[in-house]
Formats: sequence, C-alpha cells, structure tokens
Amino acid sequence: MNRQRSLAISVFIAVLLGALSVYLYVKATPYQAEIDHGPSPEAHANPYLGAEHFLRKQGLTVGHANGLDILPTLEPHQHSLLLLGDRYNMTPRQIDQVMNWTRAGGRLLFVAQSLWDEKTGQSNDLLLDRVQLHQSLSKDLKEPPPDIADDPYPKLTKLYLENEDAPAYASFDTAFHLEDPKNLAQAWTNSGKATHMMQLNHGLGSIIVVTDADLWKTSAIDQYDNAWLLWYLTADTSVTLLFNTDHDSLLTLLLRYFPQALVALVALIGFACWHVGVRNGPLLEPAPRARRQLQEHLRASADFMLRRKGQSSLLHALQQDILRRVRHRHPGFEQLGVAEQWLVLARLTGQPTRAISQAMSPRPKQRLSSVEFSRLVAHLQTLRNAL
Repeated sequence: MNRQRSLAISVFIAVLLGALSVYLYVKATPYQAEIDHGPSPEAHANPYLGAEHFLRKQGLTVGHANGLDILPTLEPHQHSLLLLGDRYNMTPRQIDQVMNWTRAGGRLLFVAQSLWDEKTGQSNDLLLDRVQLHQSLSKDLKEPPPDIADDPYPKLTKLYLENEDAPAYASFDTAFHLEDPKNLAQAWTNSGKATHMMQLNHGLGSIIVVTDADLWKTSAIDQYDNAWLLWYLTADTSVTLLFNTDHDSLLTLLLRYFPQALVALVALIGFACWHVGVRNGPLLEPAPRARRQLQEHLRASADFMLRRKGQSSLLHALQQDILRRVRHRHPGFEQLGVAEQWLVLARLTGQPTRAISQAMSPRPKQRLSSVEFSRLVAHLQTLRNAL
C-alpha cells in the first residue's frame, strides 16, 4: 500500500512539473537585451578615440603621441599636428621646434590655454603669445548689435563656406574669445558674441587656434557638425594627435610600483643617520619622579619654546589667543579697522587704547630685554584674562 501511494505521489509530481514546464514554455517570450558596461579602458585612456575612428573612416592616417619627442619623425608636408592637451610645461625650445616644423609646411592646431594679462603684456601660454593672439572671457565683451543678437543659435559657432546656403555649426565653449590685435588671421569663426577659431599662415604651413577642443571628445563629437569640422581642418593630411604631455615623475612611479622599497630605503637612511649622529654632550640621568612637579614642567616647556622659537613666537601666540577670544565675544571683530579693534578691546578689557596698541602691535625682530619681555607678557596675559 505504501509503495502504491509513493508511486502515485511520484506520478502526480511528474505530471505537475510537466504541466508547469508546458505553461512556462507557452508564456515565456524570448528577448534580446544590451548591457552597457561603460567605456572601454582604451576609451578611458584616450578621450579623442571617437575622433580618431571618425578620421580613419574618412581615409586619413591617424596616430597619437604623448610627447613632442615624436616631432623630428613627422614629415611636415601634408601633415596635421593637433596639440589638444595641457602645454603649461612646454619650453621655449619646444615652441621653436613646433614653429619651425609648421613653417616647413606642417598644419598646426592647438588650444589656447591662458587668458591675456594686460598688466604683464603676456599670458601663461607661450605658444599662444608666439602667434600673437590673445584670449579673453566672452563676458568682458560688449553686447552684440541688434541684428546679431537676433541670432537663433547664439551659443553655436558658425563656419560659412562658399557655394553653401547654410553654415556649419560647432559647439565650441562660448565662455572664451580669441582676439587678433595684429590682424594676422586669414580666417575665423564666431558664435553670436565671440570668436572661437582663427587660422593664420606661417611660412609654408598654417596655424589654427581654437578656444577649446572638448567638442572633439568622444562624448561630443557626434553633436552638430563637430566631426565634420575636424575632418575639414585636417583634410588631405596625415594626422597626429598629442593630448597627454603630462608624464609621471620618477618619484610618482616609484611610489606607485615600489612603495615597500621606498619605505625600506627611508628607514635605512634614518637608521644610518641615527647611528653616525654625534651627541652634543653626556647623557643626563633621568630626574627622580619626586621632583617632577607641574611647575617644573611648565617652566621647562616655556624655556624650550623660548630657545627654539624665540620671543616673537611666544608673543604672537598670546596675541592670537586674545584675538580669538575677542572674536568670540564681539562677532564681526575681524572686519573692523585696526583703530576700531583697539577701541573694542579697550571697552571689553578696561585697558587704555594706548596700552593695547603697544601690546598688540607686531613686534620688531630685535630681541627684547628680559625686563621688557616679562612686562609685555604680563600685559598680554592681563588682556587675555580680562576676556
């Protein structure tokens, strides 16, 4: 009887599983889903990877480099060099090399990286200063005339071509503006208010200066006519992109790959210095605990600070403590003038302003006598205790 019951239960479970399988097979609908794993490591390392792929699809030979040491191997004729990264560590010698390469027939495109300083007559961008162009903020420009103000796309830069009814649009950063005080530019492109690209002739070659290159990064190159503009500027040439000129120093590489070795080296140097160090005198026996009183500790600490940091450090510490206390009692004290601050101190402490001025004024570098120093410290302590 038990065997029949077990068999019946087994058959029931099998039928139930079969029915469930048929139901799931009828109801289940297969579908395809794409899982976005984010940019590849290559895209993370190269923000202009999309630009490289686009130019290659147009039939151009494209490469990228991390330094100007590749410049001697580049044939200037029908070659475009795009300096899209930081150039703050670029030396005058490297600038001469780039300009000579351009003069020999190369096509140079670079990003203006610094604002023009009227006071110093230069910017922090040596290459931009060499081509005699200036970069400023668009917000400092005058408002455009009414006919330009009616531009339906004031935030986009427009490039007008012959035999074309409509301009090409590019999304340069409109916060910056290029100026040509020497009238050297042969062509330029503007947004509703500012200029964002200029082209100059230089010997057998040409120079193109832009306010930014973010429109050619992978995240923006497919917008508007950004990709087409990059192809237009580099057409019929081989292209080399240089966008990462900042190299890790030797110390950075050592810290990244050999931290344990550096720690061991520092410990070894410290041990060697300790071993060969010469003592200044005989060792003193530790004082018995019975005579280690608080007053002795305070006196020893004060003597140590006086020897190590001098009188001015101690006086400055007292003055800062007084200012900290008076700021707590009188909000906005630091915004007052010096004379008004002395009056507030006089009112809070009951001391005359003349005495407060003498005590709180910066001290000269010459050493005070013991009597003067003690008197000044006592006066400062009186002011502090009154607060």
